Amino acid sequence: MTASDADATPLREIWGAEPTGRSVDQAALTGLYAWPEGPWVRAMMATTLDGAAAGADGVSGSVSSDADRLVFLEVRRRADAVLVGAGTIRAEQYTPMVAKDADRDARQAAGQLPAPVLAVVSRSLDLPWELPVWSESTHRPLVLTDGSASPERQAAAEGRVEVVNLPDLEPRRIVQALVDRGLPHVVCEGGPRLLRDLLAAGVVDEADITVSPMFVGTDASPSTPVLPEAVRAELAGVLVGDDFLMTRYRIVAP
Repeated sequence: MTASDADATPLREIWGAEPTGRSVDQAALTGLYAWPEGPWVRAMMATTLDGAAAGADGVSGSVSSDADRLVFLEVRRRADAVLVGAGTIRAEQYTPMVAKDADRDARQAAGQLPAPVLAVVSRSLDLPWELPVWSESTHRPLVLTDGSASPERQAAAEGRVEVVNLPDLEPRRIVQALVDRGLPHVVCEGGPRLLRDLLAAGVVDEADITVSPMFVGTDASPSTPVLPEAVRAELAGVLVGDDFLMTRYRIVAP
């Protein structure tokens, strides 16, 4: 993404450290979504005005916009790992994660790999292997599992990805497995059960939530399991563009 991309759909900051209503160019956007030092987990999701996470087609792209995608790409472009559940890979039909020339120098200077690594959580290893994301991404994707899949599925997965066998899929263990591989900056893009588990375990540091100016109904949206208790967050910033609100929340430690 270049400066001209950010200028194509102007973003304005309407709340933050200095809520001035300023226009946000590429450099400012990079500053707002800079990753802190050390391990940090961001949860990204969109919600409509009536609480749906997807449109009638069942995918989040239909409740997104150019402005929302600018923020989405900004978070991804300096992430180390993109963490998702198996259902999200199936529903969203993920495309390959490839290195971009515009980001190469900055990532190299920060000691990062040329592109984020896709990390998928799956017990069954029943994954859409026909997608090019597995073979055409710059870095071999990771699949984190607990050894409960059949030997046939385990063998099929090992031929396509790096399988990370964990004693269980407890969220802290998942995040630590990524950190141990030099991937401390993690953006979790869903689905709802994985987000719920990460929040319940207290491993999410920040939530980047887009409020889409649409009513679409909720039948097509995946249901979110109830948390054992509410997780509190505090507002860190709000951008507006295309009538979409792109919010940043810092999770408050219990």
